[in-house]
Amino acid sequence: MAKYGEGDKRWIVEERSDGANVHNWHWAETDCLPWSRIFFTKSLSNLTILDGEGNLHIKTKKVEKVDGEAYVNVRKGKIIPGYEISLSLSWEGEAKDGEGKTLLKVDGSVEIPYISDENADEDPEVKVTMTDEGPVGKTLKEAMLAKGKPLVLEKVRDFVQAMAKGGPAKDELESKKLAPKNINNNSNSAGVSKEKVVVEKEAKKEVKKERKKGFKTITMSEKFNCRAKDMYEILMDENRWKGFTQSNARISKEVGGQISIFDGSVTGSNLELQEGKLIIQRWRFGSWPDRIESTVRLVFDEPEPGVTLIKLTHTDVPEEDRYGNATVVENTERGWRDLIFNKIRAVFGFGI
Repeated sequence: MAKYGEGDKRWIVEERSDGANVHNWHWAETDCLPWSRIFFTKSLSNLTILDGEGNLHIKTKKVEKVDGEAYVNVRKGKIIPGYEISLSLSWEGEAKDGEGKTLLKVDGSVEIPYISDENADEDPEVKVTMTDEGPVGKTLKEAMLAKGKPLVLEKVRDFVQAMAKGGPAKDELESKKLAPKNINNNSNSAGVSKEKVVVEKEAKKEVKKERKKGFKTITMSEKFNCRAKDMYEILMDENRWKGFTQSNARISKEVGGQISIFDGSVTGSNLELQEGKLIIQRWRFGSWPDRIESTVRLVFDEPEPGVTLIKLTHTDVPEEDRYGNATVVENTERGWRDLIFNKIRAVFGFGI
């Protein structure tokens, strides 16, 4: 083992004078958000959902927004995608009678609040809304859910597969694959293969955690003497928030709904909700630099009746606030522990 500060030369990658990234040894990161916007705009705009079936006409109009982050990391030809994005698109519908006369025209929207590489093997939630909720409008909405939602999810799955292949970096990777390669002895291939799997898994974790300079991730595990559904209800109920924090709070219980806690010092929205199991929210502190948002993930586990374990992962917390103070991470972690978790134990008697 090398001495501290020296490093093991077997693992040190020297910088080349020509700046070349030979065999992609160094991490090469590509920002995929602009590409993602183009991908969804092309695949989800002007799609015909129904063209007269049941006297209904439904089509998508355009993708209104694609927000969040998306990237692809490549090292030694291995692709490691990462993305946390939300999107919305508009749609229109028309219902006609048997003679072809228009009964109702409506406009609506489709919201997908959370598409993440962490849930790449699961379909995200799709929320369909519209301007008219009358009987005919309800028929159009149900048709959009029955026929349009599967088509939208199909396009999302196409995006997931495209990102897994490298997204906008795919062409570059393909060209490198065509380059001549030296064929070496394969006697150690089995051992190398196993080692590569382990390294790749660890590398993905590290890239995910450290992909942004100047940002940190807070992780905590806390136990409470209660049922998981009780803790979930407390954290999603604005009146109980007001009670244990002694401050104003507004908390929507719907995906996509807005939240405001600690007298408006923290604002955000709900990305994913599973009652008694999971809360994922966007959080932004008023003291943070403009356009900086973090993601809060609370996983509820009940290993035995009456005992709840909460695993907190708070990602993309900036190291400095807008005034240059470098105590944001420390203060945020202390806030979770002292102002939220410990207060809940004290006020509701859930201490262990």
